[in-house]
Amino acid sequence: MSELSAGPSRNDAALTRRQAYDRALRRRSLRVAAGSTLAVVLAIVILVPMAPGWARVQQSFFNGEVFARTFPRLVEAFLLDVAIFAWSAPMIAILGLAIALARDVRNPVLYPLRLFGAVYTDIFRGVPVVLTVYLIGFGIPGLGLDRPWNSPYIWGTVALVLTYSAYVAEIFRSGIESVHASQRNAALSLGLSGQDTMRYVVLPQAIRRVIPAQMNMLIALQKDVALLSFIGPVEIFRQAGVFKSLLANFTPYVVAACIFLVITIPATRLADHLIAKQNRARS
Repeated sequence: MSELSAGPSRNDAALTRRQAYDRALRRRSLRVAAGSTLAVVLAIVILVPMAPGWARVQQSFFNGEVFARTFPRLVEAFLLDVAIFAWSAPMIAILGLAIALARDVRNPVLYPLRLFGAVYTDIFRGVPVVLTVYLIGFGIPGLGLDRPWNSPYIWGTVALVLTYSAYVAEIFRSGIESVHASQRNAALSLGLSGQDTMRYVVLPQAIRRVIPAQMNMLIALQKDVALLSFIGPVEIFRQAGVFKSLLANFTPYVVAACIFLVITIPATRLADHLIAKQNRARS
């Protein structure tokens, strides 16, 4: 009886020692990481101002007066970026899912639909976003369409939707293909149709698995909205360029970068958290 009672206590002690070792290792890693980070920050803070041209760079890129003067107007311009992002994202999600489903069709009669999905993703993933924006943003209004159909807001949005839906479609397709074929077969054996199998069995799992990757696409979309400035909309990037020309100073671009970072950094951390959570669930 005494031997049985002694066994668990030894196991508990061993577990405690292991936990203590892991805790000490984590603390040591944190100290090393904090020390190296502090050393790099101090090196930047001390060495960069010692460069011969630092005074000119500071005046041109980090001018506090220009920062305070342009910040409110740039925040107002950024609201246009947010608006374009807000109405583009749902259309991208819907079109991307439709393209992914088209690429997954297995009925030989619907093969042209599958071929269209493949050609679509090949074209719009192969052409740079900025080139698509130029071709659509300048080409279609050049047809002489009446207002509002010649608006750069409309055709700039179309360019973003066409490009990003190709990437989103591939992410959705990877999620669909990650669902094991045995689940499809089991659903079909229970009497579900092919459409119901996709709707109730495959898609819920596929969408849940690709949420972290889609978050990264949303972050990229938020930044690429600035490319529409090339075809006319006065959003934050174009407004920063206007201030740069008026004030002969590059600080407005730094302000615009800071405004983007306020939005993208939390979104990036959320995406990383979702990816880590997904990896823990799989392990």
